[in-house]
Amino acid sequence: MSAILVFTTLPDRASAEALASHLVAARLAACVSIQAPCTSIYQWQGAVERGEETPLIIKTSNERYDALAAAIIERHPYAVPELIAVPISAGHPPYLDWIASETRDDASPEES
Repeated sequence: MSAILVFTTLPDRASAEALASHLVAARLAACVSIQAPCTSIYQWQGAVERGEETPLIIKTSNERYDALAAAIIERHPYAVPELIAVPISAGHPPYLDWIASETRDDASPEES
């Protein structure tokens, strides 16, 4: 198992909490950290846009990425959601083991 961090943004805290709750309940993520709102400035359809967004940092396994990405895309309100994954090259071994155990397909809440 290799652990990864996945980054996305949502337009508000309510949608961020709803998505985070779904991802954890579905065992697609071990943990989702909802960050403070930020201002994003970006190009969209030929214009420079500015908007407030709520960033998420999602801790999961590389093996769960495809299912996680599909769930995010299915539930995300943006036409082109930010969806970026980066490998975790090192970390506290018990924490990395916890990510692995919480994102196994066959895991049940009693096993955690």
